[in-house]
Amino acid sequence: MITDPKAFLLRLFEHSLAAVDPRRVLDRHWPARKLGRLIVLGAGKAAGAMAQAAEAFYGTDLEGIVVTRDGYGQPTQKIEIIEASHPLPDHRGVVAAERILALAKSARAGDLVVCLWSGGASALMVAPPQSMGFTEKQNINAVLLRSGATIGEINCVRKHLSMIKGGRLAQACGSADVVSLIMSDVVGDDPSIIASGPTVADPTTCTDALLILQRHRVPVSFEVQRNLESGAWESPKTLGRNVRNKIVLRPKDCFYAAAAFAESTGIAFLDLGDHFDGFVSEVAVQHVSRIRAIAAGRDVIKSPCLVVSGGEALVRVAGQGRGGPNSEFILSLGQQLQGQEGVFALACDSDGSDGKGHHAGAFLGPDSLTRAQAMGLDPFQAQDQNDTATFFEALGDLIVTGPTYTNVNDFRAILVL
Repeated sequence: MITDPKAFLLRLFEHSLAAVDPRRVLDRHWPARKLGRLIVLGAGKAAGAMAQAAEAFYGTDLEGIVVTRDGYGQPTQKIEIIEASHPLPDHRGVVAAERILALAKSARAGDLVVCLWSGGASALMVAPPQSMGFTEKQNINAVLLRSGATIGEINCVRKHLSMIKGGRLAQACGSADVVSLIMSDVVGDDPSIIASGPTVADPTTCTDALLILQRHRVPVSFEVQRNLESGAWESPKTLGRNVRNKIVLRPKDCFYAAAAFAESTGIAFLDLGDHFDGFVSEVAVQHVSRIRAIAAGRDVIKSPCLVVSGGEALVRVAGQGRGGPNSEFILSLGQQLQGQEGVFALACDSDGSDGKGHHAGAFLGPDSLTRAQAMGLDPFQAQDQNDTATFFEALGDLIVTGPTYTNVNDFRAILVL
């Protein structure tokens, strides 16, 4: 008997996050060290925890540099951890990329370069071409993030405006053995998209990048236009046999843990999949019809049950408020459910940061919109201003976890009682 649905969903999220802590799973994936140097490189929101796990496994006879988001660093002895800005890159990310590239270029045959990639790396590790200014790189990134472009589109552009992404870091390592351990935060788990594929041959082209920029009306300089049109900034399409890439954690791993949690409480479980990557309102619609069917007893899955899904819902940013895909999804879901009895929901980013702000996501109950109305809160205004975090904070239903040191995309859980 679930007497406190909000507490239940929060425990579920905590349990699922624990299952995707890289420090719990990486030991079965580390490559055997070689006679030469052991170099550890990495970037992403989980990079600090992954570096910590590397030292726990290999000891301190190694060297390395990783870059992670502000507040996501972890204590290490030999691997240097640099913190930088996310989602908009800053000069610390440029310095980190320069130093990572320099260390990669120092590797020789007989050395082992272990790379640790997780979501967020694309913004944290920044190396624009020499003829492109950093300010323009920042501006292009900012416009794309606000445009509603998919992460695949954004990272295609990033790979062609970089000297480190799209397989270029692997090239920099020369003849050394390169093994990348990758945590997926993208729909489909494509390693060429995760972290913009620093050690993965890139199937996209300069033409693809240019078309994406044009589609989303992103202004670029003559220099960027010229180099993309000519193919001068094309990414490598093949890499040597000395390069291996392995996904070690993915969004589905969160769901396996959630299923075990549901089973332990004796309620039914339904996994809708981790493929949802449309705009938040569309994703909410895709969930509501199934939830209503379950609540009405018209579905093969009967209540009480737990429904989970993942992916990366899109938001077109027009306002100046605090929010993100997960809090916007929860508000859109609430507007469509219209206070349906017995339905409770949680949506959070597994990295603890939902878009703009320091929240992970939000919680919804049948009375959420009624309470909001009584407090004078306008859900439509919150959506228009992309200020859903402020909306749920006022209700006491904003979820704040702080850094989770992992990242396997969004996590949605809907409890139907």
